[in-house]
Amino acid sequence: MINLTTGQLEAWLALYLWPFLRIGACFMMVPIFGAGFVPPRVRLFLAGAITFIVAPLIPPPNVEVFSLAAVVVTIHQLLIGFASAFVLQLIFDALAMGGQLLANTMGLGFAFNVDPLRGVSTPVLGQMYMILVTLTFLAINGHLVLVELLVAGFTTLPVGMTGLDGEMLWRVAEWGSQLFAGALIVALPGMAALLVVNLAFGVMSRAAPTLNLFAVGFPITLIAGLVIMYVGLPSVLVAFSQSLEAAFGVIRTLLRISP
Repeated sequence: MINLTTGQLEAWLALYLWPFLRIGACFMMVPIFGAGFVPPRVRLFLAGAITFIVAPLIPPPNVEVFSLAAVVVTIHQLLIGFASAFVLQLIFDALAMGGQLLANTMGLGFAFNVDPLRGVSTPVLGQMYMILVTLTFLAINGHLVLVELLVAGFTTLPVGMTGLDGEMLWRVAEWGSQLFAGALIVALPGMAALLVVNLAFGVMSRAAPTLNLFAVGFPITLIAGLVIMYVGLPSVLVAFSQSLEAAFGVIRTLLRISP
């Protein structure tokens, strides 16, 4: 007959609970895993499966489960998971925002569709960029790199009373500027080229005032925008790869993983 004491049950609970909270918090918000079409049960199952594999390999926390210190540890683990997912989520949102800016410039601002990642209406062009970068993220095994960083983080930043300090939280807040910087990298070349097209229409309107620019300008602007978008796709994917590498670098800094 197997005799289990209360101390053994609490030790097992502590061994699996806090790693599950860190991984689960990340999976609830991170791109692809945290998408709206992924049921919460699937996310919890994936987090539980990874926790079941990782927990026996990490140092056990020296904190009682039913204590005031356990509340502090729980908050730390949730913050670490949410911060890691937030850093990566901004890269994808930057591409969506850049596509929206470009769509508004080329006259596709009215073309909305439901974004399957978030369940909200977004411009078709931004959604196309999201699909491309999602496929790129999976093709370069970005999801596996994320899981690897989360697992390695339990060794460099173990479960305990220490978590993200003020400097790390400020680093995450500064990373928020990447949303606007990435959007401008995607949309600025196309917006500048379309500005030249609009200036050309302005010259035409002065030369031929009777010309109906609304009937002629819209299709030309739309075609020029599609051509510019097609030509600029390789640079968009290169910019996404560089931003993704920088995002993983920030996550390594948060988890105190040496490069």
